[in-house]
Amino acid sequence: MEKRPTFGLYRLVLSFGWSHWRRQRWRIGAMGLTMLIATSVDATIPMLFGRLIDTVAAGARDQAFQSVLVVLTAALSLVVFRFMTFGMLVCSTLTIMRDIAEEAFHRVQRFSTDWHASSFAGATVRYITRGVWAYDSLADTLLLGIFPSFVVLVTTVILLGLHWAAMGAVVTIGVVTYLTTACCLTLFYVTPAASRSNRLDSKMSGALADAITCNAVVKSFAAEDREDQRLADVTYEWKALVRTTWMRHLIAGVAQNSISITLQAGILTLGVWLWSVGRATPGDVAYVLTTFTVIQGYLRETGNHLRSLQKSVNDMEDVAKFSSQPLGVEDRRDAKSLKVAAGKIVFDHVTFRYPGKDASIYEDFSLTIAPGEKVGLVGASGSGKSTFVKLVQRFYDVDSGRILIDGQDISAVSQASLRSAVTVVPQDPVLFHRSLAENIAYARPSAGRDEIAAAAKRARADEFIQTLPGAYDSLVGERGIKLSGGERQRIALARAVLADSAILILDEATSSLDSVSEHLLQDAVEQVTEGRTTIIIAHRLSTIQRVDRILVFDNGRIVEQGRHAELLTQPNGHYRRLFETQVLGLTGGATMETAD
Repeated sequence: MEKRPTFGLYRLVLSFGWSHWRRQRWRIGAMGLTMLIATSVDATIPMLFGRLIDTVAAGARDQAFQSVLVVLTAALSLVVFRFMTFGMLVCSTLTIMRDIAEEAFHRVQRFSTDWHASSFAGATVRYITRGVWAYDSLADTLLLGIFPSFVVLVTTVILLGLHWAAMGAVVTIGVVTYLTTACCLTLFYVTPAASRSNRLDSKMSGALADAITCNAVVKSFAAEDREDQRLADVTYEWKALVRTTWMRHLIAGVAQNSISITLQAGILTLGVWLWSVGRATPGDVAYVLTTFTVIQGYLRETGNHLRSLQKSVNDMEDVAKFSSQPLGVEDRRDAKSLKVAAGKIVFDHVTFRYPGKDASIYEDFSLTIAPGEKVGLVGASGSGKSTFVKLVQRFYDVDSGRILIDGQDISAVSQASLRSAVTVVPQDPVLFHRSLAENIAYARPSAGRDEIAAAAKRARADEFIQTLPGAYDSLVGERGIKLSGGERQRIALARAVLADSAILILDEATSSLDSVSEHLLQDAVEQVTEGRTTIIIAHRLSTIQRVDRILVFDNGRIVEQGRHAELLTQPNGHYRRLFETQVLGLTGGATMETAD
């Protein structure tokens, strides 16, 4: 993902945080108020101690006990208000962490097909989980760290300045120098290095997920050592960048501690001098010493808080960017639900090219598919048949022209209603690591077990399901890895049966089956497609011999169309050459590919 300059990064993340905070204005405001009271009390306790010492030194017993009572009351109120703050913070933080996870997932699910094709699933998961936990650190840092530190430091400087102007000036100069140095080092020295190491952290997660997901391929080529080395190359670079980041943290800490020690020397020297010239009592000296301890503690913590803020901001960068990143294909504000009665599909002078590509796939392309018509799409790799199906599902928006379903422009309807009306059985179905029943019912979650079983029987899947130990409750493994390719296709077809949509797209739904299973499933396909508008991407030409019309694609154009028998009568036709090459093996021409 593109990285932003430092100020842009902080603005992005803090704006993202504000978008969540304003949903809980009353709670955030209450937390700020209770923390303000607690830290103000904390800043005045050293002064109360000083007054107590002077009272004791003067021998005023009654006043001394009163001073003790005041100190204890202040300490107790400090505990109470901090507890109130922490309690509200827990509720607020957990709510926002949940919202961040849900909203990031919501947007990622709706990002374009291109975005998902270009992104590592493992890295994306890492962005979200890292960002969710980073918010916890960000909230703690801002409310429990930076805000109270600022209040205490300002209050302390004011109180000291009112008592001794010189002391106030020294502390002011020291605090401003410390905070300026800490901010500059964090923003311009540590943050850029942390951003680079975070990129490698995500890259490492992506490499791990990529190899583990494709473990079957790794094993089949005995490539474990190669994958080990691939990860080692990433972790070596990650180690170098993280070391740089940690060393910069260390150097920044040393610089800040040096300023703190210098400030300590100045305060102590000035305090002793004021006492030596009679301008400070023993209680005043105790006040100065206690105040310095408070200042030193808060300054040290401020440096730590700035480093925590930097890390939180870096870790939240990607999940914050999700909230402002365009979805790619978005519903219009006035989008309506698609109403499909017949299933007529029209491409009306469509021009389209893939993002980032120079050449168009379609130029002024027009086609009408009649309601209930069964159409087969054939053509060589890159001819445009898979693109046709993607545009029907509106995975991409066309550059010009329109695509209509039953007279409704699909760009003007909601994507959810469009895709509910179009069911796709892909060539390589992907299943969830859930039960077979859940995978089949994914098309219609409200379906009962009897309906699920009926759909499986129509797809010729019930027979193999019943042989499994858990039958319909059997888990299929990640992406359905526990099933064979043919079994996965039958589950996908059962899902399509249950969906019962008006438009059905089959991406060679029988290509992974043996001959016997294919014959059985072809009957099921005939039943499923009856009365529906059906588009079949054909890689085996034997599967489309009974369709109403075959469309032969070449370089984004339909060069031939007709029934199987009609197209075979054309001596030099594209379809006849493909058929002879694939089925009869009479020529050495181009063979059908399995994808665009």
